[in-house]
Amino acid sequence: MARQVDPKGVRTIGVITKIDIMDKGTSAKRMIEGKDVQLRLGFIGIKNRSQQDIIDRMPVKKALEKEALYFSTHPIYSTMNQSVLGSGNLIKKLGKILFTHIKHSLPEITNEIKAKSKETEDDLKDLGPEMPLDET
Repeated sequence: MARQVDPKGVRTIGVITKIDIMDKGTSAKRMIEGKDVQLRLGFIGIKNRSQQDIIDRMPVKKALEKEALYFSTHPIYSTMNQSVLGSGNLIKKLGKILFTHIKHSLPEITNEIKAKSKETEDDLKDLGPEMPLDET
């Protein structure tokens, strides 16, 4: 589906979820490392909270700690670059992408605001002098 809207894979981040409930003997290592499908922004693997964690109203901070412990002790994922694993790293990556997008878009937005402001000022001048504010 992503290839339909992003054929070159330059805007797509792959997020592999529920890694902890994969069948025994399987892993998402090849996918996360970009060996099966390549995306410019790469992949991140995350472990979602379990239904029991949600029922128990586990705080987000505790869930992130539990996820980090899972990846750091897993026989396969603990050998991988930890920056491609975990919700915290997904948050950081999305923040960086958003910052870069805003940084590149800001000059165009600023120019558009200036143009609209000038257009509005010109429209106000065409309407003539301002109405007096006092009763006289």
